[in-house]
Amino acid sequence: MEPRESWAALAAGGIAGVCVDLILFPLDTVKTRLQSPQGFRKAGGFRGIYAGVPSTAIGSFPNAAAFFITYENVKSMLHHGSTSYLTPATHMVAASLGEVVACLIRVPSEVVKQRAQVSPSSSTLRILSHTLYHEGFQGLYRGYKSTVLREIPFSLVQFPLWESLKDLWSWKQGHVVDSWQSAVCGAFAGGFAAAVTTPLDVAKTRIMLAKAGSSNASGNVLAALGGIWRTQGLSGLFAGVVPRMAAISLGGFIFLGTYEKTRQLLL
Repeated sequence: MEPRESWAALAAGGIAGVCVDLILFPLDTVKTRLQSPQGFRKAGGFRGIYAGVPSTAIGSFPNAAAFFITYENVKSMLHHGSTSYLTPATHMVAASLGEVVACLIRVPSEVVKQRAQVSPSSSTLRILSHTLYHEGFQGLYRGYKSTVLREIPFSLVQFPLWESLKDLWSWKQGHVVDSWQSAVCGAFAGGFAAAVTTPLDVAKTRIMLAKAGSSNASGNVLAALGGIWRTQGLSGLFAGVVPRMAAISLGGFIFLGTYEKTRQLLL
């Protein structure tokens, strides 16, 4: 992959990440509060819908940039000499590695953001200092494992589906898809991936919001899923599925469409 292409992927990914995260922040807040163990109303309801936005604003660009520069470079390396039927596997590996790298930036931002979303009366800076004081630096990485375990299955579904839909549309019309068509493919791929990975998202939210010393604070994803199943059943595992699907479908449209358009402009 040429250095110019790498820089284009980095810049386009960062810009796309900032756009989608800030536009869809209110929907994300509603989803987090629906998944909160204290319940939607006690977590803030519709009050302070932008609580935690500074954390997202700071983390969005490097997080998305890290994902796409890893994704595009790994995809480029694996494409050389590979046959067409291995293409979906290439996209899966590239997306998975991209998520592992991006989560190193995403998780601290996500921990602070989600705690601010369910405590709208506390500032982002206060929550950050409280987390560092009581839990240390490792407190910012509470839920890293659960986030990676959510993001990798999500990306294993979303990115091969997105790439396949683009290829199919390109073949049907006889030329490469435009950025708006890529955005439509991203919306379908994102919505489907969001639905099937909601239980992992609920588990991740519970782990990040758990009080220090509680069972969920250990970060055991299977234990968190089991606890939700026993107390709330299937509805608990799919808490917030509608706003999650809505946010990620719209997010897929904005994120992947903006990425493709920006990358085209930069190359």
